[in-house]
Amino acid sequence: MDIFAFIMIGLGLAMDAAAVSMCKGLAVCRVKPKHCFIAGGYFGIFQGLMPAIGYALGRTFSTMIDSYAYWVSFALLVLVGANMLRESFDKEDACECASSSFSFRVMFPLAVATSIDAMVTGVSFLSKPFPELLVAVVIIAAITFVISALAVWLGSKVGDRYGTLAERFGGIILILIGVKFLLDGLGVL
Repeated sequence: MDIFAFIMIGLGLAMDAAAVSMCKGLAVCRVKPKHCFIAGGYFGIFQGLMPAIGYALGRTFSTMIDSYAYWVSFALLVLVGANMLRESFDKEDACECASSSFSFRVMFPLAVATSIDAMVTGVSFLSKPFPELLVAVVIIAAITFVISALAVWLGSKVGDRYGTLAERFGGIILILIGVKFLLDGLGVL
């Protein structure tokens, strides 16, 4: 079991949620602990749930991609990471449409939108046994919860200056993990 890789993937995947959480903190006049817990809960649950959904979908089609699993892992992680990098450079002001509401109507779509990359990443876990998937899901959810909760508070203190940087960092981490999966699959590492 590669716990370090799961931690790094969790950090990478949490960056979208961190950027949005930071914007939520910026939009709220006075951040309360409940704001941090709500954002952490939504983003943590969805970032943890989506890899399991991606894994289940991948298992459905696993006979078609079994011998190429490490190539699929590599391609998906690099694509998700590259997309995160691209999006971080396309944004002029990531926080300009942030709402101060933490209602279900606002948080649910944000949680789904920021966790789509986690679902795609779940497909990259096909080469891992199911118990390792469960460990990965818990690690990803916990890391995202903590980072998102802290990002709400941090957003209220420092503004939107670091949201784009966090997203770029997350993209780079996912690309590096994808390269590691490929090198592992090819027997280089």
